[in-house]
Amino acid sequence: MALCKKIWNVLSVILVTLVVILAVLLVGVRLIGLQPYTVLSGSMEPTYPVGSLIYVKATDPQDVEVGQPITFVLNEDLVVATHRVIEIDEENQRFYTKGDANEAADGQPVHFKNLIGVPVFSIPYLGYVASYIQQPPGLYVCIAVGAVLLLVVFLPDLIRWMKSDDSEKKKKEIPPES
Repeated sequence: MALCKKIWNVLSVILVTLVVILAVLLVGVRLIGLQPYTVLSGSMEPTYPVGSLIYVKATDPQDVEVGQPITFVLNEDLVVATHRVIEIDEENQRFYTKGDANEAADGQPVHFKNLIGVPVFSIPYLGYVASYIQQPPGLYVCIAVGAVLLLVVFLPDLIRWMKSDDSEKKKKEIPPES
């Protein structure tokens, strides 16, 4: 019984730790000014492989240099892209960009006001997880896993509390001997 209890405790600690790390990587980074984005195309491979999660820091357009990757709003549909700056037109406030894996430069320049920021770092494959849990059925799976995790963590204490509560009731039911 003691071995099962130790295994239960180790597994619950590992699960809670993994969930906390995932929460920090997906949500907590926003507290320090980073915005996570999932890489959906191979235009920036091998720098940012498909499925990576890139962390973007807001940047002033004047701080961007040629050769630096930037993340920007691509069009009216609010599609976000990350490509490398190949030229800057300060006068017209435009960046000219190109994906590392693309043969040609992008067809449209990026206006300074569409700049989101510059990628600081990326984590391969984490973008798949982020995309999955942001919409059904992944959202439902995430909620269910969270509920199960809460049960795993608190169930032993709840069972112990219920057992101690039952024993207290039994003690009160026994009439004192005269």
